[in-house]
Amino acid sequence: MVFAADSLPQTRLAPGRSRLLVATVAGAVTLLLAALVLSQWATRHARSEADAEARQNSGAHLSLLESELQKFRLLPRVLTEFPDVRLALARQSDTASMRLNRELEQLARRTDAAVIYVLDREGTTIAASNWQAPASFVGQNYRFRPYFQGAMHDGGAELFALGTVSGRPGIYLARRVTVGGQTLGVIVVKVEFDRLEKRWADSSGLTLVTDADGIVIMASKTGWQFRSFMPLSASERDRLRASLRYGKSSLTPLSIHQSGGDLRIDTVAYREASERVSLPGTTLHLLQPLAPKRDSAAATARVVFLVLLIVVGTMIIALLRLVERQAIRQTAHQALEREVAARTQELRQANADLQQASERQAETDRRYRAAREELAQASRLGSIGQITAGVAHEINQPIAAIRTFAENSQRYLDRGDSDKTRSNLSTIIDLTARVGAITNELRNFARRKPRPLGPVPLQSAIDGMLLLVGDRIRAQGIALDITLEHPAAAVRADRVRLEQVLVNLLQNSAEALQGAKAARISVRAYGEDPLFIDICDNGPGIPEDLMPQLFTPFVTGRPDGLGLGLAIASTIMDEFGGSLATIPSPLGGAGFRLELKPA
Repeated sequence: MVFAADSLPQTRLAPGRSRLLVATVAGAVTLLLAALVLSQWATRHARSEADAEARQNSGAHLSLLESELQKFRLLPRVLTEFPDVRLALARQSDTASMRLNRELEQLARRTDAAVIYVLDREGTTIAASNWQAPASFVGQNYRFRPYFQGAMHDGGAELFALGTVSGRPGIYLARRVTVGGQTLGVIVVKVEFDRLEKRWADSSGLTLVTDADGIVIMASKTGWQFRSFMPLSASERDRLRASLRYGKSSLTPLSIHQSGGDLRIDTVAYREASERVSLPGTTLHLLQPLAPKRDSAAATARVVFLVLLIVVGTMIIALLRLVERQAIRQTAHQALEREVAARTQELRQANADLQQASERQAETDRRYRAAREELAQASRLGSIGQITAGVAHEINQPIAAIRTFAENSQRYLDRGDSDKTRSNLSTIIDLTARVGAITNELRNFARRKPRPLGPVPLQSAIDGMLLLVGDRIRAQGIALDITLEHPAAAVRADRVRLEQVLVNLLQNSAEALQGAKAARISVRAYGEDPLFIDICDNGPGIPEDLMPQLFTPFVTGRPDGLGLGLAIASTIMDEFGGSLATIPSPLGGAGFRLELKPA
């Protein structure tokens, strides 16, 4: 038996250790797969980001180039209509050519054109903006130039070439000058893009423009101009050299290699974006370095892998601690079962004791509620004793009137006057109803058991209050002002207990006003949700030392008072879901406010 008990924890630990081993292997495999996936993601993401940036930059650089071309393309068109150009070509005089030289010089300076010159029908320059420069085009013959031949044949031509005199590359924009159907010559504007290439060089990528033969004619990197973007055959290279478009340039190819969709130049990887230029056969290439995007994507992948490593490691460590604690829990479980069995008996005994204590508490609470109701009943009976004289007076008057009307009715009967007899009987019925209302209100007020809460018309509660204490207040000479903003309003209460609160407050005010001159009590009901009733007088007010404990039982400011009225009234208002509080009296004495919920 001892051997079996000792072996039991080991048998239970084996599944936990097996799960730990499986979780460790699964975590390692997960990390390996995550590293592979993140590596592939970093490569794809870097290429995607570099492609997007290359497309954006190529579009921006193309816009710069096209705006420059568009600006200068208008110039030869306008100059073909220039009178001095036509005059110089028509007359071929030194005076006209000299005048045109100065005008072209000024125009080139204003438009930033490299050079503007005019060729006659034979291709000889008769005027140029660089007429004063050592490498002046004046007198040079460019009949062999393709742009001259294209303009003479088609009316216009555009060509990128190396200047034969200046040795500087640029785009030649040529336009034929025709007057009255007769060809006079060609106007040529040469545009150089040194400043544009410098602006391109400020960006993060490499920008170059190739012509139809794949030769770099513009580049943001020094030394790339007039090199081939892709390898050329020996025959193609000889043909291009013979054209003299690129001067004596060797046209050696750039060391560009394709590798997995990337372009590699001297071991540096780039992503390419190309745009067509409006020059025939011309393409703008933008090479965006891949390394910055690859480094950024790799850094992100490393962070994700590190987070995954922490998560997997945390899970394995948590599982290890779980397995270690399992044995402790098994041992503690048996001890806990024994402890639970012992404590269960104690809890049963404690539960029995608690049930008895709860029953005693319920009995105490029942007695407390009964005592409180007895106290409220005593307060109502005490109030009945105070208002008995007023009620007796209220009853005596209609009884005396009933007797008088009854005696008169006998006389009218003896005379046979039935109409007056019937009138007296109707009056007696009304007076009897008044006596019944007074006694019924007194009986309801003395009722011992309160009714459930329900809607109580505010007007009826005020009327009941006046039946009970109205005569006493009038007999005391107190002016009573009653204001109801909403006479049809109803509140959630019990009518008898609500009248008890109102009667108590009015009797307190009446007792405070005994012997006072110009005594006045105001009752004002206003508001909708909640509804407020303010009862205020112009008596001496409430002493300051009684204010903190005014609603405490057996606290009173009158020598003959018990100190129960306000305490009971406050309790009744709490049962209604409302409240009773003191307020400053606008009449200068004491003021109380009842807050009630609408029915």
